[in-house]
Amino acid sequence: MSVFESFGDTTDKATDIGERYIKTSRQYFKLKVFQQLTFSISLLLKLLIIGGLAFVGILFLSVSLAIYIGDEMENRFMGYIVVGLIYLILALIAFFCKSVIDRKIISKISMKFFK
Repeated sequence: MSVFESFGDTTDKATDIGERYIKTSRQYFKLKVFQQLTFSISLLLKLLIIGGLAFVGILFLSVSLAIYIGDEMENRFMGYIVVGLIYLILALIAFFCKSVIDRKIISKISMKFFK
């Protein structure tokens, strides 16, 4: 066996190993994309279901609170204004805390994504 034949055998083995690596990497990335896609769809679906139900609940509670406050103040219009102001204050608090919210979301999702 000459040096050129052993060099050719080594090259063939390296080529086979490289091809197996590429196939395995492709399969891994397909699985990773599938995992991330299912995670994202699952998260979105849960968000829609839970968020939708919570929204309806908060809507009914808000109207009830506005009616109650309006009855206590003997002016329903003022009850709706007070509840509206409460939501505006909550929105301002959320606006000023958006960087904290962003950091928490990024850290939670990055743990799942880079797992």
